[in-house]
Amino acid sequence: MKGTHSFPIRIYYEDTDAAGVVYHSNYLKFAERARTEALRLSGIDQSDLMREHKIGFAVRRVEVDFLKPAMLDDLLTIETRLDDISRVSLTMHQVIRRGDTVLVKLNVKLAIVDEKMKLAKLPEFVKKAMLKLFNQ
Repeated sequence: MKGTHSFPIRIYYEDTDAAGVVYHSNYLKFAERARTEALRLSGIDQSDLMREHKIGFAVRRVEVDFLKPAMLDDLLTIETRLDDISRVSLTMHQVIRRGDTVLVKLNVKLAIVDEKMKLAKLPEFVKKAMLKLFNQ
């Protein structure tokens, strides 16, 4: 889908509880990986941002709807869409699917912070790269 980044992930034993069901907090990790890979695909490396520009991303707010469970050995796709980008934050919508079945929906607001965790301005080159990746 245009404007969406897709990231595949396989569910391993370490991701599940004793019944083979994905533990709820792991969906946050999966979503984080997908956002990181989207950023990387846009040409932005988070380590370089912190080292060279003294900024990073901090989760400000997350809304999660758990609709259906993922299970051991499932192959999931995490779709990430950029909903809003401002001088100091990004808002993204993520959907975790198993095939055509929606398992989890997340709305994530990321604040741009400096090395002291104070609000900072998003560099224009990062904004342009994100808008290009998400076709906006």
